[in-house]
Amino acid sequence: MSQTLIVRRAYNLHLIEQENRRLATQSGDGNTVLGGLITSAPEMVKVARTIERVANTNVSVMLLGASGTGKELLARGLHDASSRKDGAFVAINCAAIPENLLESELFGHEKGALTGAVKTTEGKIEQAQGGTLFLDEVGDIPLPLQVKLLRFLQERTIERIGGRKSIEVDTRIVCATHQNLEAMIADGRFGEDLFYRLAEIVVKIPSLAERAGDAPLLAKAFLKRFAAEMNPQVKGFAADALAAIDAWPWPGNVRELENRVKRAVIMADGKLVGAADLDLAGPGSDDDLPLNLKSAREESDRKVIRHALARSDGNISSTAKILGISRPTLYDLLKQYDLQT
Repeated sequence: MSQTLIVRRAYNLHLIEQENRRLATQSGDGNTVLGGLITSAPEMVKVARTIERVANTNVSVMLLGASGTGKELLARGLHDASSRKDGAFVAINCAAIPENLLESELFGHEKGALTGAVKTTEGKIEQAQGGTLFLDEVGDIPLPLQVKLLRFLQERTIERIGGRKSIEVDTRIVCATHQNLEAMIADGRFGEDLFYRLAEIVVKIPSLAERAGDAPLLAKAFLKRFAAEMNPQVKGFAADALAAIDAWPWPGNVRELENRVKRAVIMADGKLVGAADLDLAGPGSDDDLPLNLKSAREESDRKVIRHALARSDGNISSTAKILGISRPTLYDLLKQYDLQT
């Protein structure tokens, strides 16, 4: 190997490490919304702004999105942005608790009301008094328990299992699901009245694949955290890893990205995590691309511009340089495609 090639490779490695250091320090500025959500995608910024607007009201909020899109993080962000922030934030996954135990988990029980109930126990609704209760996978609540939950939402009182007195509770409900509740209502599996009580405000959360440019930002934030905890020698991503992260469709959304980065940091032998450490295959199929040339070109332009904005931390001059265009041309494209900086 020639000395010139060795110098060039060393210089390229230096540039990659420099870029990693720069991006590792940007997570707290223009790419952080709602207290801790990292994003540069207009779709996700819109979600955060909607949540901020409703935070200080007492309306019930329903978050709709696929598994792994960060619904609990958004629910916690809503709580922290509200006047209830000094109260408790309590979360419960309704799909993870057996039906025969879910009522006790939510409403509590009196001593002796259940087998093994040696003391009176408050449920999650009471524990969130003055704060927020997050019901994840609310579509998994069985019909009989839906009736009891609806009664709480209407009257703001509960009765523990085995209890005979009503207890007033001031708890805000935020719920989430990946299921189609309207279809479940049509099938008789979810109560229509409960749906309208829970869904006073509905917020739809985009998948990670719909948030162009966010995967690299999130990956760098995860790497920084996991490297500090588990493998301090890891300093960033190699170029092929960043390209693979950008190209991967992320069917498991943010949770999949977090898990892959965590595993890669643990397994990495050098200072940079490579595509092989992430165990990512090549880019997916192009079958879903629009067949109309104008639509395909516009969609491609949007994605490339968003990725460049993410890489340059929203800096217009740097973004134009990455794209190989002038600043006036970039401004025209941003206006044409209604993209935020």
